[in-house]
Amino acid sequence: MKNLRLLTVLSMFLFIGTNAIAQNGNSETKMVGGAEMYPSKNIVENAINSKDHTTLVAAVKAADLVEVLASEGPFTVFAPTNSAFEALPAGTVETLLKKENQKKLQAVLTYHVLAGDYKAADIVAAIKKGNGKATFTTVNGSEIYAMLDGDKVKLKDAGGNVATVTIADVNQSNGVIHVIDTVVLPSK
Repeated sequence: MKNLRLLTVLSMFLFIGTNAIAQNGNSETKMVGGAEMYPSKNIVENAINSKDHTTLVAAVKAADLVEVLASEGPFTVFAPTNSAFEALPAGTVETLLKKENQKKLQAVLTYHVLAGDYKAADIVAAIKKGNGKATFTTVNGSEIYAMLDGDKVKLKDAGGNVATVTIADVNQSNGVIHVIDTVVLPSK
């Protein structure tokens, strides 16, 4: 009987502890590309499991940015899906993945990264503070613009390409990922 009571008490503590962890926004897992994204893993560890981001992962490897995105950060990554890369003009991805174009590929990829941990609420607050438009400086050094379309966050690059955040706040141990549906391109 004592063992049953002890087991019941331990089960209650486990249940309460698990619920507390699940309610903490930083420990919530999300599904991206058919895989769970774990907040205890870094950006690279999670991205490699998403079947919707195989092109992005290949590009990060070709650009020699794996160590950077696996480092402490924090980083905010706007992660284009495979279909976003497929929408680029024919041959663009293949050309960027060539060793001789590594610097250009790095410029494109770092344009999708902000230094710091910007949750969707932070981006929306900046948009509201900017009267409908927020400007962020990317790791690339170029600016990207954020705006709202209803309740959707949109990003606009210098060339006028617009991406929509389709999955927000995918928490990582070293920042956050926001999945986007279009590749944005830097001016330089």
